[in-house]
Amino acid sequence: MGRISTKENKTLYQKSREKLELSREKASELTEIEPYRIERIENEKIQPSPWDIVAMASAYKEPQLCNHYCANECPIGMKYVPEVQIKDLAQVVLEMLASLNSMNRRQERLIEITVDGIIKDEELEDFINIQTELERISMTVETLKFWTERMIATGKIDLKIYNELLKNKKNK
Repeated sequence: MGRISTKENKTLYQKSREKLELSREKASELTEIEPYRIERIENEKIQPSPWDIVAMASAYKEPQLCNHYCANECPIGMKYVPEVQIKDLAQVVLEMLASLNSMNRRQERLIEITVDGIIKDEELEDFINIQTELERISMTVETLKFWTERMIATGKIDLKIYNELLKNKKNK
């Protein structure tokens, strides 16, 4: 095994690799990215490609690396993709329930605002509040997806069973 880096400001990519105690050479074998390229990515001397990120996310069992890249490094993603923070399942579920309860209370107001296909000036503030709550629900769903992907990547959820159940659900 190689030396342990003492660098102060490590990138998320380096932290993810080191969390698994992988040398750059071993990471290279798992990702099929040359060790010198991994080093240059970790030292921010070059921008990783989307393919680099997908390979590292898979090898390091850190699916959120893809979201981090899209939200912080990809010019298109920086505009359209919010960064999802990984949380534990209980927190995700409680946030989801709180947002869904809030939307249940606002459902009638949304119908009132949108029934005529026009959002009037006096309806705009309520509409923005509802839109914000819907965005919160969307973020919570994305957080749950990342939690699930991480559990699959680390073997805590059986991928074969998960895919079989998902397939059955979609066929119904």
